[in-house]
Amino acid sequence: MSTPSIETADAEIPVEHVDVLVVGAGISGIGAARYVAVEHPEKSIVILEGRDRLGGTWDLFKYPGIRSDSDLHTFGYDFKPWTEREAIADAHQILAYLQETVDENGLRDRIRCGQRVVAADWDSAKRHWVVTVERSDSGERFQMTAWWIFAGTGYYNYDEGYTPVFEGRDRFQGQIVHPQHWPEDLDYAGKKVVVIGSGATAVTLIPSMADKTAKITMLQRTPSYIMPLPKVDPVAIGLQKAFGDERGYALARRFNIGKGRMIYSFCQNHPKAARKLIRFVNARALPRGYDVDTHFNPPYNPWDQRLCAVPNADLFTAIRKGKADVVTDRIVTFDETGIQLESGDHLDADIIVTATGLNLQLFGGMALSVDGKPVTLSDCVVHRGTMLSGVPNLSIIVGYTNSSWTLKVGILCPYVCQLFDYMDEHGYDVACVQAAPGMETRPLLDFGAGYVQRSVSWLPKQGDHAPWRMSMGFAEDKALLDGPLISEGLTFSGPE
Repeated sequence: MSTPSIETADAEIPVEHVDVLVVGAGISGIGAARYVAVEHPEKSIVILEGRDRLGGTWDLFKYPGIRSDSDLHTFGYDFKPWTEREAIADAHQILAYLQETVDENGLRDRIRCGQRVVAADWDSAKRHWVVTVERSDSGERFQMTAWWIFAGTGYYNYDEGYTPVFEGRDRFQGQIVHPQHWPEDLDYAGKKVVVIGSGATAVTLIPSMADKTAKITMLQRTPSYIMPLPKVDPVAIGLQKAFGDERGYALARRFNIGKGRMIYSFCQNHPKAARKLIRFVNARALPRGYDVDTHFNPPYNPWDQRLCAVPNADLFTAIRKGKADVVTDRIVTFDETGIQLESGDHLDADIIVTATGLNLQLFGGMALSVDGKPVTLSDCVVHRGTMLSGVPNLSIIVGYTNSSWTLKVGILCPYVCQLFDYMDEHGYDVACVQAAPGMETRPLLDFGAGYVQRSVSWLPKQGDHAPWRMSMGFAEDKALLDGPLISEGLTFSGPE
């Protein structure tokens, strides 16, 4: 392809053009780039990462105990076996796995860190994207063009986490820390720590910090469902010993996908029984006489929000040993020495950790437009879980909320590569989807978590039938994406 240029008063400045621009060098972006590189080695690929290092979530978060909340046999890539003994892995193990993936697939030279995509405009006349990129070190902006954009940015705002407004926050004389911006030199040894929240981050922090603190308390307004999982998966270990890394990993992956789906279906179809079972498991892991129904009894049904996994029951062990406790109450105000609660109790604190969640953000915050007209995401409907109606030559990856995120990468990316095959074979250079007028729609993420509900109004929509419906089941998605390539709403065009 010829290199386009932009005209200035003095001269024409060449603009770099790539066939496939991957935005984000986290687990989704690296996976997408690998699939395109293997399936379409003739296409040029560049991965732009706004941060100074690759790894996304697993490089960003530095809080104690940061780990996966899914087993790595399903969270890992289908093409690269997970060979570590631990199935629930720490961040440094996942980062090492991603670094190996990059090097094994020749992606290192294609990743450009410290270059954030701030805007992308589809030019219908030139039939490509015009992308504005900002360098993190200098703030300098420049343009490049791309035939296709693959957004592997996840759906979190990596710059700022979510913190509600707490009355009296300015009065508190200790430290207030959000896990997304954890100071690496934070000294909590011998300190009284209150962790506000009951989600995956809170249940990770509590046991990881408990041995060093004088006292650590998980303060929650609403409990979450919490289930212990073995950190080492004996089934996966046995399968890999019996069949080798590659075949054993594939079998363990298939087994865990099925197990996860079975658990999810049981919780959805038999919520009362699932609630009783989870309560039974929690009660057995907690001290005798512990008030399970106050602190571990959510008002919603299992899997209406994501279940929190605690490897080897570490949270329950910390509580049982008296190193951590849980308080279920509402905050009235912060004061100089801690937190005043609605019940009249006071929690003394030297450090308050606001593990109150994350903010959603698509495309890493880049402004998306078509022929200069901004794209209103809430007007778009997602097709086959990856393309947006009215937006040509762009793919997104939104993983599962009820299973391992990366499972979606392993079926979406091959589908997009098949689109490339079809377009190359027929001489097409533009693919676009259009939703039928009046189609019934529903929220993209039909999920009760607070971070979703705060953002649902501006997110794209999903339709009421395939291929517009966002499945949350791996088997259903695989059947859809392995099905006929041409489906309702998908159109192609080529140069005149």
